[in-house]
Amino acid sequence: MMKRILTAGLALLAMTGAALADDLMGDWRTAPDDNGNTGIIRITQCGQSLCGTLIQAFDSSGASVETDNVGRQIVWETNPTGEPGEYRGMIYAPDRDRNYRSRLQLSGNSLSVSGCVLGGAVCREGGAWQRAN
Repeated sequence: MMKRILTAGLALLAMTGAALADDLMGDWRTAPDDNGNTGIIRITQCGQSLCGTLIQAFDSSGASVETDNVGRQIVWETNPTGEPGEYRGMIYAPDRDRNYRSRLQLSGNSLSVSGCVLGGAVCREGGAWQRAN
């Protein structure tokens, strides 16, 4: 009996984690990067984690542009931390051609993005992304 209760509890906990992650899924318009460019990142389920792919890029005037980064995974290995709206994982910054350990903080239709490298010695704010769908 105790084993069934424990199994049911673990299943409920797993479903709760998935439900929390669902809040992050969808399309997000990035904040302007160092060059003023923005993009649309599509967050989806990738195995046990979330990932995000750049599906469209825009220059500083808002015009759609072609770039080798379209189709590239920008967010990966991202999971809820257990804190309300907080996710941790990895993120790629095309303007700096660098991977960062990321912290994503969801608040309604806004996603605050930041990342660090070198064990937290160098951190960067990625601005607030806005839900695009």
